[in-house]
Amino acid sequence: MTDSEGTLSILRESTVTVFVNSVAGGGRARFYLTQIQKLFESFHVHAQFVVTESSLELESSARKAISQGRRALFAMGGDGTFQALANTAFGAGVFLGVLPVGGGNDFAASLGLPDDPLKAADAILRGEPRFVDLLRVRTDEGRIRLYAGGGGIGLDAQAARYASGTYRRFPGRSRYIASALRALVGFVPFEVRVDFPGSDLIPEEAKALVVAALKTPTYGAGLRLAPGATLEDGLVHVVLIEDIGTIGVLRLLPRLMGSGELRTSRVKRWQVRKVRLTTPKPTMFHGDGEILGSTPVEIEVVPRALQVLAPAPPLMSLPVGGTGKLPPRQLPRITE
Repeated sequence: MTDSEGTLSILRESTVTVFVNSVAGGGRARFYLTQIQKLFESFHVHAQFVVTESSLELESSARKAISQGRRALFAMGGDGTFQALANTAFGAGVFLGVLPVGGGNDFAASLGLPDDPLKAADAILRGEPRFVDLLRVRTDEGRIRLYAGGGGIGLDAQAARYASGTYRRFPGRSRYIASALRALVGFVPFEVRVDFPGSDLIPEEAKALVVAALKTPTYGAGLRLAPGATLEDGLVHVVLIEDIGTIGVLRLLPRLMGSGELRTSRVKRWQVRKVRLTTPKPTMFHGDGEILGSTPVEIEVVPRALQVLAPAPPLMSLPVGGTGKLPPRQLPRITE
């Protein structure tokens, strides 16, 4: 039996529950819902679609599904929708899937899923289980929350409020760029101390525009803050963008809008197991675009936290005359 056949066997054992975020991506979910229902039927997978209006409603419904013995739960929405499902399903031994209909979909992209929800559903149904890391944050309020992709403090946290509000119907990356421009009005760079508990790395103190802690290489619909990050490397990728002034931010925007690349000499990066962010005044922290609490915050990696259904990796092509052996696995480096 191939891995993809094993996936279908798992999904056919019992009803799959798909939690549909009705407001994700400006209502994209409703547009694709009927087509995805038919696709599940064509694979002979019985699925129950549960429309939810909030994270709290989704989490309540997910707990009920888990208590009923459901083994496969899907989030039809964006990164925030998957975050809600991941927090509920953590430790329950279930399989998760994501059908990307949100504004960002960076977690889905890191799994290798197409942006088109119908193609993504097809890839998952033909795919295989895969363990992924999550990040766990503890806020000053004592709240503990898991998130899957990117989080941080500063301009991006301010922008997250607008991305989920005023500009929530803007498509893709333009939603986050527009939100960042709006957040830039009146924004004051902040003093921050970055500590690395359990590491020999020297703490960093700076006046910053953004400090982010990521598991995925991109954030905000493809903005490449941590290009070396993967979902299985067992690390938190920390990115600090120093104060570059309003003019400096505006100069970055054309490239961010195009390729998503962040090119400035005023950026510092670390790869660690745990990081603590401290500011003189309480500062909002977001994870996957959701405001989770305020500083000081501590973020750590949770290796192999969940098993998700993802596309099967492409077969590695061998050079002519190759031995057929795979190269030795490179262990991740922890660097300053």
